[in-house]
Amino acid sequence: MRVIGVPEMMIILIGLVVVFSIVMMLPWFFIYKKAGFHPAMGCLMFFPLINVIMTFVLAFIEWPIERELRNLRVPPVQT
Repeated sequence: MRVIGVPEMMIILIGLVVVFSIVMMLPWFFIYKKAGFHPAMGCLMFFPLINVIMTFVLAFIEWPIERELRNLRVPPVQT
């Protein structure tokens, strides 16, 4: 039985980091898409400080569904 050396462990570690990164980025892709942004902006969540700023932007912007609901509301009839 061969003992796993440092190069093999590095390959395994890099593979795990890539898989973990994709799994963590996938929900952000869908969140940005629903918010009306380009889904690739989910990559911004890996950068410190930018991820905090973008979280606040997502929290306070008007999402497309809110805009659609506002446009569908019928004003009350005035008599």
